[in-house]
Amino acid sequence: MNSTSPRRRFAHAAVAGLALTGLLTACGGSGDGDSSASGPVTLPFWGWANGQETIVKMFNASHKDIQLKYTKVTDQLTMQKQLANAVKAKNAPCLLQNTAEYVTSWVSQGALADISEYVGSSKDEFLPGAWAGAQVQGKVYGVPTSAAPAFTIYRTDIFKKYGLEPPATWDDFVAAGKVLKKHGIHITNYAGEDPSTLEVLAMQAGAHWYAIDGTSWKVDFQDAGSLKAADVIQQVIDNDLNSKLSFADYAALQRNYDDAGTVTRQISTWQMGGMVNSFTKSFGQWALSPWPTYKGEAAKTPAGTNQSANINLVTSQCKYKKQAAEAALWLSTNKGAVDSMANPETGSGVMPGLTDSAGYVDKAISEKLLGDNYEPAKKIVTDSLGTVTTDWTFGPDWTAMFTELQAQWGKVVAKQQKVTDLLAHMQEWTVDDLKSRGISVKG
Repeated sequence: MNSTSPRRRFAHAAVAGLALTGLLTACGGSGDGDSSASGPVTLPFWGWANGQETIVKMFNASHKDIQLKYTKVTDQLTMQKQLANAVKAKNAPCLLQNTAEYVTSWVSQGALADISEYVGSSKDEFLPGAWAGAQVQGKVYGVPTSAAPAFTIYRTDIFKKYGLEPPATWDDFVAAGKVLKKHGIHITNYAGEDPSTLEVLAMQAGAHWYAIDGTSWKVDFQDAGSLKAADVIQQVIDNDLNSKLSFADYAALQRNYDDAGTVTRQISTWQMGGMVNSFTKSFGQWALSPWPTYKGEAAKTPAGTNQSANINLVTSQCKYKKQAAEAALWLSTNKGAVDSMANPETGSGVMPGLTDSAGYVDKAISEKLLGDNYEPAKKIVTDSLGTVTTDWTFGPDWTAMFTELQAQWGKVVAKQQKVTDLLAHMQEWTVDDLKSRGISVKG
């Protein structure tokens, strides 16, 4: 694999989601009406990533004319709800963290500002995929902060104790889960409020929930890939191989991993930060392995949800869009800020969205967490950038769709409905939702 291959493949994932937005019913907000500041301005900034408070302090210390006022939001899903409320109340923050799958939806609602004139000249400083995630129809709405690989992290001591190898396939994953269950250990955790497991497994399996068919959107939650993902998840749930811990009680969730109640996670580098900051006794007992494949298929990792590029977006309600854009660019390019966020002990362990992001692998994974497994982990991370799904499309009503998916997923985890029931419901619901928005749809 040549040195540019991972970057090119990652680029396609973000482009696929955003290149077809001519089918949106509305355009996003622009920089029109931007106000010039006569003195220092304070810009509200919302985010959820570990370490953001630190780099906000760094920014404020180095800027006398612009100050950021940081508010920590619980997580990615909470951000969508709080932003919706803020937009409706006309008190949205100037700057906010979000991920690529939500950009199309927020632009279609007019919630984001086009900041191309302020940051467009910086395009070449970023990986093409990361930069594309901040765009809709060639207009730039934010500045990327990360590009994320995906892999499995697992407890080596527990796997060794029970004679298990890290699962190479999802069949292996289920089989290992059944062995661990006999000893009161769960192989994975399905939070009832977070359906991203279904999304990423469907994406990996070649599903296409949204696609373009001529001048219409095509919706298909029941294609072969979706059903393949549903089968794996249903096996896990039916056999009680999963914990059901909510992210709402973050301390309890992390304690469960530290205590070996749950012993694998499919994650990206940024999620290591929470583990490092929360654990007390399992350091050195974790290792990385490739994301499991579907049997007989080549390695493939998902591009969506938390594996998407993170972006600091500027809202259309911000009075000082130019200053907000400048702040976003600084947070993503200042060496001190980038180094701090890339380190899982001080930040989030994010792989920067910059063109030289590969140089941050050693910073983005934790030697404290991995111990003797640290060096081998570097190759796992680097290799995963070359296996990113390249053909996933985020639909124009993604935020609304994901909210409905979230509500239905809780019923799946609680064994109140099957995954296939959820998919059938989402098929009908999404087609109806797009039609209600005046968007041409087939399904």
